Amino acid sequence: MKYLINYQEFKNYFFKKENIYFFLIIFLLFIADRFSKMYVINNFSDNVYFVSNFINVDLIWNTGIAFGLLSLETPLFYKIVSFLIGMVILIIFYNCIIFNNLYKFPFSIILGGALGNFYDRLILGAVPDFIDIHYNNFHWFTFNLADIFIILGIIIFLVQDLFKKKSK
Repeated sequence: MKYLINYQEFKNYFFKKENIYFFLIIFLLFIADRFSKMYVINNFSDNVYFVSNFINVDLIWNTGIAFGLLSLETPLFYKIVSFLIGMVILIIFYNCIIFNNLYKFPFSIILGGALGNFYDRLILGAVPDFIDIHYNNFHWFTFNLADIFIILGIIIFLVQDLFKKKSK
């Protein structure tokens, strides 16, 4: 597949009928992420809430990237990271449009989550993470529904790619 295409070809890919289903997936995952975050922000903002022996709801504000990595208090660094994340989202969106349907599904899942977190970065100034998985005193990184979508999309993409290569 040709990776660089002109505007007319992109427009033809963009308006394909099957892309509507993938845009719907992106939209629904974005909305699910927004509702989950708004619910937690409005109802669980003060304390850590026990859910089970392995899960707590603990709202933290992440200014870094995945799992709080690169969380620095420098506004310039935050803007640079946000700009780079925006560029990656555009590349994934472009790939979602031009690649075959096999890869559009995982790209759609990744985009649904990435857009949710990117929205928070732009509008709220940080990403609300609230799912705290732990075992005794060991706590995994706190994350949100959008992070689950991103990781799930990456796993599906890698598994599909692995099976596609094995079948050749």
